[in-house]
Amino acid sequence: MSEQEWESLCDGCGRCCLHKFEDDSSGKVYFTDVACQYLDEETCSCPHYQDRQNYVPDCLSINPNWEEKFNWLPSTCAYRLLYEGQSLYDWHPLVSGNKQSVHLAGISVRGRTYRDNEINENQLFEHIIHWVK
Repeated sequence: MSEQEWESLCDGCGRCCLHKFEDDSSGKVYFTDVACQYLDEETCSCPHYQDRQNYVPDCLSINPNWEEKFNWLPSTCAYRLLYEGQSLYDWHPLVSGNKQSVHLAGISVRGRTYRDNEINENQLFEHIIHWVK
């Protein structure tokens, strides 16, 4: 798969930009409703995507060799679905042909997050959510 094809798998939900916690004993990942301060909440994309590591050094850089790290992505993510041998959802823009379908289906983070520069790091545990699995 070319880099362009790989990148086209992103559905534009913005869920990968949410802060997460991993339980060391179980490996379970918990998502919060706190997103990177650079996430454009309307488009659910990063205006600095190409050089995002310059802004956020530990920003995710998803690649096909991630293996067990795919559990850091939501269960709806195309990258994770492909890794797990599953099909894309009907609302995925590559299936629907509509870039807005991820928002219309209520999958994106649009209108549901706080910015990480507005939340005290000690408060992150209070922002664990259950609408992302």
